[in-house]
Amino acid sequence: MAVLYPVPPGMWVDPQSGPDMSAHPETAEDRATAPNSLARVGAYLRGDHWFPQLIRFALVGGLSNVGYFLLFLACYGGGPQLANLTGSIVSTALANELHRRLTFHAADRVNWLTAQLEGGGLALAGLAITSAGLAILDVAAPTLNDIAEALAVVAITAAVGALRFLTLRLWVF
Repeated sequence: MAVLYPVPPGMWVDPQSGPDMSAHPETAEDRATAPNSLARVGAYLRGDHWFPQLIRFALVGGLSNVGYFLLFLACYGGGPQLANLTGSIVSTALANELHRRLTFHAADRVNWLTAQLEGGGLALAGLAITSAGLAILDVAAPTLNDIAEALAVVAITAAVGALRFLTLRLWVF
């Protein structure tokens, strides 16, 4: 029984062993350039275009959320309010520093204190917008079920995150 393989034009195929890949010069070159392709992708993701910055922004945000969660659990013995405050302050400070250094490559342009004050102010503004959005939602649609309200929180949080990214990118860093 013959096995069919996709074969580039001009390449000889042995029906017993399959295509002779060494006879096709592009295949060897493709294998040699694969690491170069990964290097190009890595260089692009480290670049200062808006899309790589957005990817790094999301990764830093995810990391700071994990840090918040772990700090919240670690400090919960002192009560949920203390745990929330501690987790919020520490994870926001960590996120601001990572955004300064990694997301926006601004360590040489923006000092630590400026990044903390401006980034922290934006975090407070985001908290105020999210809280106001929830308050308005409670008044405007008091009969929403838990899932609908959770989806609204996700939408509000995503909008605040997008505004935070744009503000950090265009104003702070």
